[in-house]
Amino acid sequence: MEAIVMTAQLLLGLSILVGVHELGHLLAAKAFGMRVEKYSIGFPPKIWGKKFGETEYSIGAIPLGGFVKITGMIDESLDVKSLNEEPEPYEFRAKPAWQRLVVMMGGIIVNVITGVVIFIFLVFSRGESYLSKDELNKHGIVAYELGQELGLQTGDRIVDISGKDYKKFSDLTSPDVLLSTNGYYTVERSGTRVKVPIPNDFIDRFADKDKSVAFIYPRIPFKVGIISEEGKAAEAGLQVGDQFKTLASYPITYFDEITGILDTLQAKQVDAEIIRDGALLSMSFELNEEGKIGFGPQELLTYSHVDYTFGEAMSKGTERAFSVVFVNIKAFGKMFSGDVSPSKSLSGPIGIAKFFGGTWDWLNFWQITGLLSMVLAFMNFLPIPALDGGNVLFLTWEMVSGRKPSDKFLENAQKVGMVLLLGIMSYAIFNDIYKLF
Repeated sequence: MEAIVMTAQLLLGLSILVGVHELGHLLAAKAFGMRVEKYSIGFPPKIWGKKFGETEYSIGAIPLGGFVKITGMIDESLDVKSLNEEPEPYEFRAKPAWQRLVVMMGGIIVNVITGVVIFIFLVFSRGESYLSKDELNKHGIVAYELGQELGLQTGDRIVDISGKDYKKFSDLTSPDVLLSTNGYYTVERSGTRVKVPIPNDFIDRFADKDKSVAFIYPRIPFKVGIISEEGKAAEAGLQVGDQFKTLASYPITYFDEITGILDTLQAKQVDAEIIRDGALLSMSFELNEEGKIGFGPQELLTYSHVDYTFGEAMSKGTERAFSVVFVNIKAFGKMFSGDVSPSKSLSGPIGIAKFFGGTWDWLNFWQITGLLSMVLAFMNFLPIPALDGGNVLFLTWEMVSGRKPSDKFLENAQKVGMVLLLGIMSYAIFNDIYKLF
């Protein structure tokens, strides 16, 4: 069922993004009087189509892209039969370079607008909830395996990031920080300050199959929040609202101490002291097959919340949208420098579907769709033939130099670009499959 939900979200998200991208090309072309022969979401074979005016609108069976066929333009169809004839006034090649440039930028521009609009409305509708630096540092962090490899320890209080102050816990784990060069955390540990370097290849380690995605998390003072129906906690008398004083004679303040003790003991039964309504109770728990007591915590951390006016959301949402682009630029720089492995960082359809997750959450869906819209705009702007960015590069050269590349050159560039893109797509898909095993 999770696979079906992930696939459905992927197909819906891609259909929306491809649809608006190709619509950007179509609207710009029609605005300049160019003939648009086809508009398709998905690649052939065609499963539905209907013609309105001069344009056939269709849906293809392969939902991994789409296209707009503009008369007189060399595109992925490689239809060049008419290029030996004099161009008609409605053809792409008959229009001034600046108009052709606007048409090629149309999809990118619409994807940027879509991403920005999604982020603006998410910020406006949800506001922002966060764990402040002050609240975090009342208790410190839990350092998981990757965090420990970095040099962090459970209980550390993080003072700054590369010498700069921060506002909230999520700042510590932002892609901008994890992709930094020569970055570091300053932590307070046992009354002294320690500098913990962030390796330049640190983000690469998240892709290892045996590593947890989380490397740090806030330490959680807690009380019992939920009790599993399948566990033995309820039979032992544990109730919602109870607080642990000791477990196996170890004092308990934070939830990570519970899991740490159980992992160390590997026992079948464990004694505890529980505080309930000011009274101290003794209990003995039989552990389940996973070695757990069978309850979930209610966090006793205080989260801050900010609501934004629409004007503030426009600024904040736009900033968040473009931060996706800046992170992608950093990631590409890391790949070219060798700090980040393309095999660990590139994802195809399977990786993107897993990113959406196996449960349908509309807020999460739109968050990821907005992010992907900005990524799609960035990727399409890359100066690779067969991508919009490749055409933008050639058109910019034409406008600057006054010399138009020959149709033969554009045809061959399109072929090279298509081979390159198909190679990258195949690599990403096989890489996704490899990561599954």
